[in-house]
Amino acid sequence: MVGGDLELGELLAAAEAAPPSESVDVVADDLRKRFGAEDVSFLFVDLIGQRLVRLVAAGGDAAHDAEPIALQGSVYDGVLRNQRQYVEPDGQGGRRVITPVTNRGDCIGLLEATLQSADDTVLRQVREAAHALAYIIVTDRRFTDLYHLGRRTTRTSLAAEIQHQLLPSAPCCEAVQFTLAAGLVPADDIGGDTYDYTLDHGTLHLSITDAMGHDTDSALLATLLVGALRRARRNGCDALEQARHAHQALLSHNLGLATGQLLCVDLETGLCELVNAGHPWPLRLRDGVVEEVRLAVNLPFGVAAPTPYRLQKLDLRPGDRLVLLTDGMQERGAAAVDLASVVHATGALHPREAVRSLTAAVLDACHGNLRDDATVLILDWHGEPRRPAGTGPDPQR
Repeated sequence: MVGGDLELGELLAAAEAAPPSESVDVVADDLRKRFGAEDVSFLFVDLIGQRLVRLVAAGGDAAHDAEPIALQGSVYDGVLRNQRQYVEPDGQGGRRVITPVTNRGDCIGLLEATLQSADDTVLRQVREAAHALAYIIVTDRRFTDLYHLGRRTTRTSLAAEIQHQLLPSAPCCEAVQFTLAAGLVPADDIGGDTYDYTLDHGTLHLSITDAMGHDTDSALLATLLVGALRRARRNGCDALEQARHAHQALLSHNLGLATGQLLCVDLETGLCELVNAGHPWPLRLRDGVVEEVRLAVNLPFGVAAPTPYRLQKLDLRPGDRLVLLTDGMQERGAAAVDLASVVHATGALHPREAVRSLTAAVLDACHGNLRDDATVLILDWHGEPRRPAGTGPDPQR
């Protein structure tokens, strides 16, 4: 075995010199040289979150990646949920090592390899290589469809394809003040729900929207809506102005209407300014109690009405969990799910895993046949470390 610490600069240089589709090969070659690694592969989680697709590095066993792997109950499921490296004997004197490939809370996949020797130093360096691989894939997937194709285990409708292009490239984000995660089901059909987020120097911007209609009609309406919201946001508009721009865009093009909830969270104070345009109320878990946040509700975007949009305020306290939903989470079949109970039961889980639990509960209740999109976005507020816990009275209590 050849040892030595990971030379990150050399690894990144090698990745940049290789074609964008060969990111895994670059890391696999590094692990082979330093540790004699064998059977190195990268595993994607598919779009519907139920199976894994294996991408074998050059020189690996091509038969190894013939079929997708069921995720639920597998050792891979445990690694993804716990975000901890897994090591076991491979039955031939070596060690099978499975390591999460994650960037800022976004689970990109898993790195799997067989090592003849795996002491603490080697395992640490494999974790470092997996972390580097996360950054390499985030960069390289701008230039190749490989990492999009790798997540497809079912045929995706045109509406769903449009819809996925509207979503942030990462469904999860971790920062000092917050952790957020989102999910959408079904991932391979329909096409009207969206969620979005972005982080600037002092504000976290969030949105969740539901464009009315079916198939490509709703997907095209969602495209107009998201484009108007992002344009306004990137021009420095607050939630109220974003709402006005989105509303005017839908009125001008007469494509239909959409509900939405827009939030701007001050990263220093936890004060959230928001607009609710005909959208379901969020749920909040605070001090072990789940309750609806009963906001004033304006008419949806695209509905001609003399009443202006209302900017509302909500204080987030350290430890709060805010759950944003679309009405697909409450449709007739899904109504059998006590969402508040699921939110309470999953309160200790990472938002990423709580999202999986909520969407799985809705899918199970509907026997896998949702008539509409169902989307959930979960925000855990940690607060600014320099600020003492508590942000004053809550006007929504």
